[in-house]
Amino acid sequence: MTESAVRSALAAGVDMVQLRDPLLADDVLIEVAARLRAACDDHGALLWINDRPDLALGAGADGVHLGQDDMPVAQARRQLGDDVLIGLSTHTPDQLEAGIESGADQLSVGPVWETPTKPGRPAAGLHYVRLASKRKPPVPWFAIGGIDEANVRDVVAAGAQRIVVVRAVRDAPDPGAAASRLCAALEGSTVGTAR
Repeated sequence: MTESAVRSALAAGVDMVQLRDPLLADDVLIEVAARLRAACDDHGALLWINDRPDLALGAGADGVHLGQDDMPVAQARRQLGDDVLIGLSTHTPDQLEAGIESGADQLSVGPVWETPTKPGRPAAGLHYVRLASKRKPPVPWFAIGGIDEANVRDVVAAGAQRIVVVRAVRDAPDPGAAASRLCAALEGSTVGTAR
């Protein structure tokens, strides 16, 4: 996703951007993060780095998002201190409970549908979104995985007030318009995008 596409999405209401590109060398990722940091600052949005607390610190990011196979939240907290947010992916009810107990600042729930951005990860389904909604975690939580304009209302009906998307904005002919429509579907809730 180009910087101009990210800026278009931010202007349309996206309030979080996550930089996730495991193929980028660390120094290049820091350079890209600096440009995204400026774009996020211009729109009052948060910048997250995927998986790497060290790079989140180096990039001046607001947060780091961890997967189940990454370092534990407690270890990341020791490395980052209290000023950097920590997000955690969850895929099952047990992981959701563990995520709540871990002290993560935000949780992702999914993937709702299988997605090529996480090959081999089975879908958790709308049932998991309903469960998270009923559980009411004490921190913000986001539905993630295969969400787009065609199914976002199903996710909202299942109880999600926040979503994370990748392809629905990144691959859209007009990322800003796509982000705007997704935000409208959430009726003022939060939408984030990953680069």
